[in-house]
Amino acid sequence: MAEEKIIIYQLMPRWFTNTNDKNQFNGTIEQNGVGKLNHITPHVLRSIKALGTTHVWYTGVIEHATKSDYSSFGIESSNSQVVKGNAGSPYAIRDYYDIDPDLAVDVPHRMQEFELLVQRTHDAGLKVVIDFVPNHVAREYRSDAKPKGVSDLGENDNIERFFAPDNNFYYITGHDFVPPVSCDNGKQYSEHPAKATGNDCYRENPSINDWYETVKLNYGIDPGCNCCYFYPVPSTWHKMLHILKFWAGKGVDAFRCDMAHMVPVEFWRWAIDQVKEEFPHIVFIAEIYDTGLYHDYIDRGHFDYLYDKVTLYDTLRAVVCGQAPASAITGCWQTIEGLQDHMLNFLENHDEQRIASVHFAGDAKKAIPALAVSAAISRCPFMLYAGQELGERAEGATGFSGDDGRTSIFDYIAVDTIQRWYNRGRCNSMLLTDNEKALRNTYASILKTCHTEPAIAEGEFYDLMYVNYNSLNPNKQYAFLRHHKNETILVVANFDDHEAVCNVHVPEHAFQHLDIAPDEKKGVELISRKKAVMTFSHQKPLTISIQPLSVVFWKFK
Repeated sequence: MAEEKIIIYQLMPRWFTNTNDKNQFNGTIEQNGVGKLNHITPHVLRSIKALGTTHVWYTGVIEHATKSDYSSFGIESSNSQVVKGNAGSPYAIRDYYDIDPDLAVDVPHRMQEFELLVQRTHDAGLKVVIDFVPNHVAREYRSDAKPKGVSDLGENDNIERFFAPDNNFYYITGHDFVPPVSCDNGKQYSEHPAKATGNDCYRENPSINDWYETVKLNYGIDPGCNCCYFYPVPSTWHKMLHILKFWAGKGVDAFRCDMAHMVPVEFWRWAIDQVKEEFPHIVFIAEIYDTGLYHDYIDRGHFDYLYDKVTLYDTLRAVVCGQAPASAITGCWQTIEGLQDHMLNFLENHDEQRIASVHFAGDAKKAIPALAVSAAISRCPFMLYAGQELGERAEGATGFSGDDGRTSIFDYIAVDTIQRWYNRGRCNSMLLTDNEKALRNTYASILKTCHTEPAIAEGEFYDLMYVNYNSLNPNKQYAFLRHHKNETILVVANFDDHEAVCNVHVPEHAFQHLDIAPDEKKGVELISRKKAVMTFSHQKPLTISIQPLSVVFWKFK
């Protein structure tokens, strides 16, 4: 049986099942509502799986700083000066050992509700991904759910020193923390001495553009001299390893590791090896933006996959927006040669602008060829963001994040397209437009093809652009082969808004390299199911018609 290609569906439970039809600007949880883990039912999960997905990334499930008050449940309220938005950033973790109370129907039993969600996800044939945020925590980090015998981060720190190898935080000694925002509820935030801010801001007064709601964790590196103190193993390493094993023990299948390149690679090797020794199935995904570190974080850090933003994502975005030729895609796989299978490809996530927004393409259909290339170019995983398959535009400002083409991670909101598709748990197309229905069907067709076809899920890649510059438009079309055993798939993506008829040459070297016998072959186009008999040979080009902003997958045996 062919190995399935990993397809990850990212969703934020906070808004994914929110049925409140109001989106009051900067609204509270009472005004705008919030989604619940319990409402991600078996039917919802089956509907997600129908897209061709294999994993669900539940973003923002661990307890983080928020302006909502849960003090009646024994959870201390966060100070508004160190919370972004009313809901708060899911990357300002307040308690690494707890589930965010916003997401619970029964707050005292929030962990049990998460555990049942994990079970439902597995029962649906899907795997669970959650965030691991190792670089920083909420400024008011305090765990009330930590297991017995576990000390809190910073609990044993020497706060008289800026740096000490066993301190969990960095301290701006002799200075009070100065929040960049004013107090809005009469309670001034106090922190003495000030702790360094999460984005490597080592002063007491971070700006509004800094990650001021977070504090940087100390992994044994003194930023003053860039000296490393990794032996004996620092306190932070042990505490973070315990957290990883805690969630692995809850049935989590993969960790998406936030800003992994801001944590030393030595820690990753030490921690990942130990987690996998106890939980061999666990997958580690690194959010990383420096191609110069790719080999290090795979070879030394032992990550399974890395974000491929600065090569493939950035290039595909430029091609979709008419700022780069389609032929530029060739440079992407060349840059990561030898690491293609270790990348994680995507076109949207919570950090990036929505394709259909005016800040990106303005029309979700324009990215269909990019979707096909991103999902089919290698054996590596592909990730999509909930609402992407419906053409979500993220229009208008909802609160803290403003109108920037992103779905806010800081505010209590409902996401229009998701809310209409979710349809109070029915998960159907009744409230969708014809364009939204068609787009979702296109996503499902392409993603199912990519994760089930052995030539794409397991096969080799061969770029055809170098022999086709004169037979197709290299500004608008990109062509490649995927091959496995006796099956070959020709993929041609058309980024043009006009139909293209291309004479695609397959060089003799491709037949030799992939061990393909030139011959007259029966072919089937995997999206339209159109069939044809074609001469598949280096001596005669294949004449391929492609609709505007579309792709073809011609499969030959």
